[in-house]
Amino acid sequence: QVQLVESGGGLVQAGGSLRLSCAASVRTFSSYAMGWFRQAPGKEREFVAAISGVGRSTYYADSVKGRFTISRDNAKSTVYLQMNSLKSEDTAVYYCAASTYYSRSYSQYDYWGQGTQVTVSS
Repeated sequence: QVQLVESGGGLVQAGGSLRLSCAASVRTFSSYAMGWFRQAPGKEREFVAAISGVGRSTYYADSVKGRFTISRDNAKSTVYLQMNSLKSEDTAVYYCAASTYYSRSYSQYDYWGQGTQVTVSS
């Protein structure tokens, strides 16, 4: 079992930055690819970014490319999402997830955190 706990969400003005963290309780953290997803009210959950187990590969949704950066610290069993130049349309609940597959499809992720709210005011 993998338990994931997100933190770092909050209220920020458009153009500002936030850094989300996701701490995993698993000894073999580097065995898992990690992803960030988000869900806005009335919308489906959507892929944001993914990172491979050792962190060599990353993938981003077009909507966040160039503004968001995913990274991980395997020694701390933590994955991060640095979000810059935030826009009102980035407002959503952000979830981190773990998978044995490096994927952008939420169906490939077996473990999910509880989510953290990000609100961007315009």
